[in-house]
Amino acid sequence: MAERGRILKVYNNVLHVAAEDGIILCKLRGRVKKGRSDVRLVPGDLVSLERISPEEGVIERIEERTNLLQRPRVANLTQIVITVAAASPDPHPLVVSRFLVLAELSGVKKIILCVNKMDLCTGDPATFLAEYEAAGYPVLRVSAEQGTGLAELRERLAGEITVLAGPSGAGKSSLLNALDPSLALVTGAVSEKIGRGRHTTRRAELLPFMGGYVVDTPGFTQQELTELAPEDLAHCFPDFAHYTGCRFSPCSHSHEPDCAVKAAVEAEELSRERYDAYIALLNELRTKKK
Repeated sequence: MAERGRILKVYNNVLHVAAEDGIILCKLRGRVKKGRSDVRLVPGDLVSLERISPEEGVIERIEERTNLLQRPRVANLTQIVITVAAASPDPHPLVVSRFLVLAELSGVKKIILCVNKMDLCTGDPATFLAEYEAAGYPVLRVSAEQGTGLAELRERLAGEITVLAGPSGAGKSSLLNALDPSLALVTGAVSEKIGRGRHTTRRAELLPFMGGYVVDTPGFTQQELTELAPEDLAHCFPDFAHYTGCRFSPCSHSHEPDCAVKAAVEAEELSRERYDAYIALLNELRTKKK
């Protein structure tokens, strides 16, 4: 009899699937492989499986995904928590916006910005990265080291399937360990030479947490926007949607005159840092398209 399960991790072509009574180690049925050329199962995928023993099974069918985060590849998420550090390494507006764009592209509806290491923040904590709150993203300011802000983060994660994504060194694994020490995730220090964290997480894996799952993922220092057309980038900046009435339609919000977005930046209604990050990403996409 077929059972339904969720893939927690993929390791050496063995699929670790959460079923009602525990973890089942599965292989993919040959005819399923033959029937689909795009089969590359990832953590979060929902599948139907047949048992061949109490702890082993064969996957018969893959359910349609509701969403897919490309890097790291995780499916069927309910929210994404972009995790950056307040310092060591310092958050760069272009890096933060790049991760937010990738989150917007995934199709996941809930996107949260979590700023770890607030104990290293030298400015006003309440206003740190406030431009992203103005853009419509909830901003959680936390410290895994001191334990501040963890109650709200824990509440946000309960019952959700959440990926923590962001640059290396932001302290994603440290945050998860602070929330639940039983996770015992490996953490690493930030390199003083290059200012980036070491990749302590080797592969994406769903970890049970408060009625849902959290996904510890490898950190990435580079995130390529390979599947995005330049003309679609503005749709990944939801704060731009508040400013309509550009003379030209469509408007790239870069060189055109009488642009409502550019006017909002000049009037300091829209963050210049956000706009500058948009222009940098737009130029990158245009260069790749040539």
